Amino acid sequence: MHCRNDQFSKIMAENNKGRGPANGDPGKNEQKNHDTSGLKDNDNLIGSGSKGILRWIEVMGNKLPHPFWMFLWICIFIVVLSGVTSLLGVNATDPATGIRVDAQNLISGEGLRRFIEEMVTNFAHFAPFGLVLVMLMGVSIAERSGLLTVVLRTVAFSVPKQIVLPVIFIIGACGNIGSDAGIVIVPPIAALIFAQMGLNPIAGLIAGYAGATAGFTANFFIAGTDVLLAGISSEITSQMAGVDEVSATANWYFMIASTLLLGAGGAFIAKRYTIPACNRFEFSGSDITETGTGKLTDTERKGLRRAGLSLLAYIILITLLVVPESAPLRNQETGGIVPSPFLRGLIPILFFFFAIPGYFYGKTTGVIKEPNDILKQMEHGMKELSGYIVLMLVVAQFINLFSWSNLDTILAITGAEFLQATGLTGPVMFTIFMILIAVLNIFLGSGSAKWAIFAPIFIPMLAQLGYSPAFVQLMYRVGDSITNCMSPLYVYFPLLLGWIHKYNKRIGIGTIVSLLVPYAVILFIMWVILLFVWYGFNIPIGVGETIHITQ
Repeated sequence: MHCRNDQFSKIMAENNKGRGPANGDPGKNEQKNHDTSGLKDNDNLIGSGSKGILRWIEVMGNKLPHPFWMFLWICIFIVVLSGVTSLLGVNATDPATGIRVDAQNLISGEGLRRFIEEMVTNFAHFAPFGLVLVMLMGVSIAERSGLLTVVLRTVAFSVPKQIVLPVIFIIGACGNIGSDAGIVIVPPIAALIFAQMGLNPIAGLIAGYAGATAGFTANFFIAGTDVLLAGISSEITSQMAGVDEVSATANWYFMIASTLLLGAGGAFIAKRYTIPACNRFEFSGSDITETGTGKLTDTERKGLRRAGLSLLAYIILITLLVVPESAPLRNQETGGIVPSPFLRGLIPILFFFFAIPGYFYGKTTGVIKEPNDILKQMEHGMKELSGYIVLMLVVAQFINLFSWSNLDTILAITGAEFLQATGLTGPVMFTIFMILIAVLNIFLGSGSAKWAIFAPIFIPMLAQLGYSPAFVQLMYRVGDSITNCMSPLYVYFPLLLGWIHKYNKRIGIGTIVSLLVPYAVILFIMWVILLFVWYGFNIPIGVGETIHITQ
């Protein structure tokens, strides 16, 4: 059923108020919503009229086939391209090892045998696949029991609206402390928060996804990304005289500021663009509840108390397993937390974080009457992922075929050589470097793999100009993060598509990308400006790290 409560209608009217004919009469918009992709009628909601670049992206993108067929055709293209490039002898030299990387021909007996033997393994061992399934099973218990709805309803009425949006983006960015956990958790929760505030939940999905992906490398805390990239950088600096190794805290100060910047910038984009643009979309789903007054019933209060006590007990248990020096979830070799079994196992830890209080809340309110009710709630979450599971079959093959062909490595090396050949230095080179990384990131998802290729080239090259390896790594992280949100080839984009189709099945890929492009472009500009402010005032970028090499 279509769900539009009074507060949602009121806020829509307020958003349209004073906008003149661009948004049109609310009654007319209701009629136009039959075409929910907005390709024919709501011209002025995307870009500046029908000639806007975002409108063009939307129109062209919506002509694309379903992502399953799109990825299938891309797989076929990669196979054919691998054969052509192999025959032409296309290759590149890995700067880290000096080994020549040749394009591998997948149109061969060996390529066929490898595909047949590893197709199932590619799918079953696809890392994001298991992460999404496990995480959403736990979230389903908290959601279907009613706990998430009550908590978010309370938040929506108790937290000032102007704070909610920045908090969503900050939480999304900080979610990378658990690897990709934030991408799985934040968007659906943001959708529920938006719905409880009387806003379109589709706008919440877009905002939550943008925050968790565009700001993937930013954080208030030291995360696995810091450790992984610093390890690669240190491997390069170990072979350089007079240059210290790069620590996990090398970019920490700048990333703390970046998190705040992304929170403010993302909230601005969501308020000025995403929320008004999503007003044209009708949404359906029985899980969108009435906002009401925000007051809790006695049963809900009792359920929240028990859920809170169970969650507190669980947090205390995890703390005891992590904080003591000899705790089992610390790194058993170094005794540290980064990296550690705690961070690597954050997904199962978060599973119980949602499932345990969800169970106690549902048991108290009567939603969960018997143990099998928990299974039904978990199964409900899996049913909603059926389309995602099917899509992952071909996405996993695409990732592996691209890797087998060596075309991903050759593309990255060639891009790095091009930038090196320009001979540019200073801010102009910095900007081109970050743009190149951002563009490559649309096609090559693995940040560590790209850095393993770029680090041996640019760390020594910029060190000769006096720039520290930590600063080079910092610039790379900006470019490698910002275009995650707008790439249809990003491994979690199909998950976003599935979430949106849960509310409105007519919204196409082009519409989604056009809603995400402003985040990539505007936040990138803001991020680059922040970096140049840091550069201009020579502010330390991390613990003991500066922009220039100190002797």
